This record gives sequence, C-alpha cells and structure tokens, in this order.
Amino acid sequence: MPQDSVADTGVNRPALTALDVIRVIVLLVALVSLALWGFGSWAMPWNIVVGIAAPVVTLLVWALFVSPRAVLHLHPFLRALVELLIYAAVTLAWWSVGQAWIGLAFAVVAVAVGVIAGRRALA
Repeated sequence: MPQDSVADTGVNRPALTALDVIRVIVLLVALVSLALWGFGSWAMPWNIVVGIAAPVVTLLVWALFVSPRAVLHLHPFLRALVELLIYAAVTLAWWSVGQAWIGLAFAVVAVAVGVIAGRRALA
C-alpha cells in the first residue's frame, strides 16, 4: 500500500496567520473569564451551573455563527454582531465582579482583533 503524504490528500486550507492565533487566544480568554465569573459571582448551587453553562453556551454560539467553519452561515455584519455580543458579555462579566479595567482592556483588544479579522474577511 503506497504511503500518501498530507499534500496528496487534496485538502486546501488557508495558511494559519498570527491573527488567527490571536483570535483563538481572545476566545479562550473569553471562555475562562465567563467561567471565573460564573464560579465567583453566584451562590453555591448556582455557581456550578453558571460556571459551566456560560462558557459552554458561548462556545456553542461561537461554533454555530462565528467560527471559520460555522454551521449556520450568516451575513458578515450579523456575524460581527454575534461576535460583538460575545465580547460585550465578557466585558460586562468583568465589570460585574468589580474589575472594570480588565473588562475595558478585554473589550479594546477583542474589538480591535474582530475589526481587523472582519476587514480581512471582507477583502
């Protein structure tokens, strides 16, 4: 049986860029932030539910609408709106625990990365 190399499989994927890596890091920070908010802001029985559910729901929404292989393809402006709502939720979560500067810093970085990625996608 001949050995097939990866190049012979016929899969054409775009090259991974630094912007893609930064977007993944922003998403991971968002998920961790929502988990911390859920575990730290709620009373005992609800902190487990919210601490697990908030990142899971965020990841589900991201996978359905925002990811590069999104299940539901939206107009680019609606896709940007969903991404902005995710970032706003994380920013509000940081503000609700009294860390407004962390929330503001996350919002600035996340929106800047989202705008750059959106402009690249529309180009």
